Amino acid sequence: MKLSEILFTCAAWASALAMPAAAQQGMPKEDVIDIPARGEGLCISNLFQSNMVLQRDKPVRLWGWGEPRARVMVTFDGEDASAAVGRDGKWSVEFSPRAASSQPKTITIEDGSDTIELDNILIGDIWVLGGQSNMEFPLERVDNGWLEIVSANYDQIRVLTVPAPQGAEVRDGFPRLHEWSSWFNRHFRKGDWDVLTPDIAFDLSAIGYVFARRIHMAAQVPIGIVDVSRGGTTVETWTPRAVLDQIETEEVGALLADWDQRVAAFDADADLAQRQQQHDNRVKQREERGEEIPANWVRPDDLRPGPAADPNRPGTCFNSMISPISGLSVKGVIFHQGYNNANGGSYGARMYRQIFPEMIAAWRAAFADPELPFGIISLCTDGARQTLDNYVELMLNDGIYIREAQYQTFLELRAAGDTQIGFASSFDKRRGWYHPQLKIPVGERIARWALATQYGLERRIRWLPPQITEMTVEEGCIVLRFDRNVSAEDNQAAMEGFAIAGEDRRFHPATSEWLEKRRVSDGRPERVRNVVVLSSPHVPNPIHFRYAWGRNPMGNVQSADHSDLPLATQRSDDWPMEAVPLGVLGEAGFAGGKLDRGTRNKLRQALRAADLERRLAEARALLEEHGELTPLEADER
Repeated sequence: MKLSEILFTCAAWASALAMPAAAQQGMPKEDVIDIPARGEGLCISNLFQSNMVLQRDKPVRLWGWGEPRARVMVTFDGEDASAAVGRDGKWSVEFSPRAASSQPKTITIEDGSDTIELDNILIGDIWVLGGQSNMEFPLERVDNGWLEIVSANYDQIRVLTVPAPQGAEVRDGFPRLHEWSSWFNRHFRKGDWDVLTPDIAFDLSAIGYVFARRIHMAAQVPIGIVDVSRGGTTVETWTPRAVLDQIETEEVGALLADWDQRVAAFDADADLAQRQQQHDNRVKQREERGEEIPANWVRPDDLRPGPAADPNRPGTCFNSMISPISGLSVKGVIFHQGYNNANGGSYGARMYRQIFPEMIAAWRAAFADPELPFGIISLCTDGARQTLDNYVELMLNDGIYIREAQYQTFLELRAAGDTQIGFASSFDKRRGWYHPQLKIPVGERIARWALATQYGLERRIRWLPPQITEMTVEEGCIVLRFDRNVSAEDNQAAMEGFAIAGEDRRFHPATSEWLEKRRVSDGRPERVRNVVVLSSPHVPNPIHFRYAWGRNPMGNVQSADHSDLPLATQRSDDWPMEAVPLGVLGEAGFAGGKLDRGTRNKLRQALRAADLERRLAEARALLEEHGELTPLEADER
């Protein structure tokens, strides 16, 4: 059979994931459950299946359900363990840690009446993928994805995608099902452990696939990938409500109060009546025009749960997607999220900064490892690319501040002694779409962190981005000292992406040059490539800098060691987005809270005018330099 036939044809529900949308037209547009989260009689959690990977060098915990008071015997790799089923119908056992093994193992579960046998189980490392749609984004839709797909024959890499159920209740299991996606208008098969082959790889997270491939090929141990990412989600939905309640800040308190009010105020009957009235009005208007009523126009009769079941209700995704796998021994997590928190201006960014480290701690607690490796992938690009023509206008974007909050969280945890926190920028893998399709290099980059810190390759592989170790303000310029040599991506090009501002908070793109000094030996000039001097004729007295300060930013500075490690988005000031530059909003300034559309537009217009003013001044200076204008004519113009 041809690869295209393997990927895009199937005759039964068991291969519904591979069906194109056209082939699924006869299927119901709803989730179709193959195996429920909890069956009748003896059963084991769907987290444990044939073809899975179990975590090496940590206790092996298994759990499931059965008849209360029954005795469950579990055999794994020559070791037996037993447990009594509790009154709540649950049982659990634990086996001693095992070394990595590519030899298939078997698990047998018995209770005297029923027997369950799982086979083809390997022992290696399990990595959890978390975040939203840019982590979910499938391999088939990225640049060079099909080159990866056709070569994705790795029988020691196993993958599991956890379903994304509705509702905020805490769940202790998940079904194996065909999950309907209204975004893609098709079903996705979720909840099954699969051996990685081309017909599985095409729908796998592109970042997750590349990460797993790199780790497996370097470490030569079985790798399991558990994908719990969910599109359109916020940091607060991935954080337990009990944890959020302990964050005593204005921003988080207001967020929780707002959600509580929305849930309490929702009236399901009134909602249904409104939808029915809307339907009736549409039908009446169509009838009055003498038009046929479409067959799929059905009068609604369902009571919707409203905000209570919203995926972004605080704690919901943690309850529904992390809780079912909590307690599983895993190697680590990689996390890529932020788009749906990029709103509300500085207010929203402050909230993200308050929640994100607590979310990381909560995930580590869920997997029973306070030092669990956790790799952060910063928010990706979106929108028009920043140029010298729109430079300061595009500095007004909420996503930049979310990206900064992610990097600051990394720096804070690392400074506190957290050696297991990782970070990788993705802003330099540019596309104008908010799902940039350059995912393969991003997966490679976060794999660098894992290989260096978790697999003993720190002497061979760099992963830390360049760090600014010192900033000094000198006459007319800002001097930055780095922990290593830096250069432009093309080391023959000028470094770009820095902006500087004075007390008026009016940023302008800066000229960025290595420090030059005279050699003591012969007096010849020498460039100090770990020191960068920032200056601009428009900022005579700079006091602060920003770097890569755009959603799709200018910024080409990276380590000068052929490691493709960009300088992260960062700044030296702490000015709120709404107060840059000074004076735009008058003496009263910004009242606080979320940034409204009118205020945002006023700021944008001022920044756009500043870009135009700077470019005109540069054009006049250029003409004057070449004798096209006299100084007097330049002033008149």
